[in-house]
Amino acid sequence: MSGFANRPLVSRPKLERRATRGYNPAMQTAGIKRLTIFAGHYGSGKTLVAVNYARYLKQHYDRAALFDLDIVNPYFRAADFNEILRGSGIECVSSPFANTSVDIPALPAGINRIFDDPGLAAVIDIGGDDRGATALGGHAERIAREDYEMLLVVNVFRPQSRNIHEILQIKNDISLSSRLPFTGIINNANLGASTSLEDIYESIPLIEEVSAITGLPVKFASMARSLCETGRMERSDVFPMDITEHFKWELR
Repeated sequence: MSGFANRPLVSRPKLERRATRGYNPAMQTAGIKRLTIFAGHYGSGKTLVAVNYARYLKQHYDRAALFDLDIVNPYFRAADFNEILRGSGIECVSSPFANTSVDIPALPAGINRIFDDPGLAAVIDIGGDDRGATALGGHAERIAREDYEMLLVVNVFRPQSRNIHEILQIKNDISLSSRLPFTGIINNANLGASTSLEDIYESIPLIEEVSAITGLPVKFASMARSLCETGRMERSDVFPMDITEHFKWELR
């Protein structure tokens, strides 16, 4: 894509050595956190990543819940996936105004269960910019006492996240507003249904540069499972997603 015209592409063999056909439970199973927070700019795809990750997390915990703190975007929230989450045995806890036309900053009433129920694995999907992250800030001290991950979801093909400066600005704004440091990066480069493996390859140099500057590890690259299966994927840093479009999914 034009934003990467001067960047060398990572070769197919090199990426294939980094990836995996199926999401390997060895994706640091011992390092899976009970609390995982996904944050990113508008259009980063963080909600889809959060929904897919909640389904993955349920494989490792008896009980799991997705807490929808996306108070910025009332039209595309994790609450939209209530049916599929319930079908996977996952509870979705959302604002009372989710799935309505009312856009009021309101946190889910059950948010305290994250801290009061140590046997519950929790995924948090927070808002699309620093305003949404502010909702999390009131719980920052309690979260900091937990063994948590806070992951920056980046789609380098979206406006306002196409270069180092823009991505760092998003990271800093969200971290400042939430009063929590990020612990890692998710490469969610995609162009919707037209995404190809070449697009994923193209995103890697920028994501790795962000990682080098911030010191944050790239936890994984997320992509549709169908894309994973078009290549010879061998390693555990790719996260295949079964739910890849709003209200369109394939279950496995």
